[in-house]
Amino acid sequence: MQIGLFYGSTTCYTEMAAEKIQDIIGKDTLSMFNIKDVNLKDAENFDFLIFGISTWDFGELQEDWESIWDDIENVDLAGKTIALFGMGDQQGYGQWFQDALGMLHDKIAPQGVTFLGYWPNNDEYEFEASKALTEDKSHFVGLALDEDSQYEKSEERIATWVEQVLTEYSETL
Repeated sequence: MQIGLFYGSTTCYTEMAAEKIQDIIGKDTLSMFNIKDVNLKDAENFDFLIFGISTWDFGELQEDWESIWDDIENVDLAGKTIALFGMGDQQGYGQWFQDALGMLHDKIAPQGVTFLGYWPNNDEYEFEASKALTEDKSHFVGLALDEDSQYEKSEERIATWVEQVLTEYSETL
C-alpha cells in the first residue's frame, strides 16, 4: 500500500500535522507533498490519499489550495480512497471553524471517491458553525485540529485518527 499525503501550509501547522501523520504511518508507506511544490495531478498516482487544508480568517481557503482550486476538477480522483484533515481556530473564528475542510470535501465528493476518517464532533469542540460537519452534525468530514486553542490535544487526536483511518482502509480491501 502506498499513500499520498498532499497539504498546503502557510504557518507550518498543517505541515507539522502532516509530518506527524507520516511519522506514525512511516516514510516507506506515506509520501508527503506540499501542493505549492508539486502538481496536484500527481495525486492520480495513488489509490489512497490524505489531503490537509487549513481555514483562514472568515472561512477562507489556505492560499496554496486557493491557487489550485479550479484545477482540482481536472484531477481524476474517481475510485480513490481519501481521508481529510484540517486546521482551524474555533475560538477566534468560531463561525467558520474548519470551513475549508468542508469545502474541500464538497469539491472532490462528486468525483466518486470513498471517504474515510470522519471525526466525531464531540463536547471537546466549542464553535458556532462549520461547513465541515456531516448532515446530522455528529461528525466532521475529516480530522479537525485546532493548534490555536487546543494544541495540547493534537498529538493524541492525530494518533487516534491515523489508527482509525488505517483500520477503515483495511476493511475496504
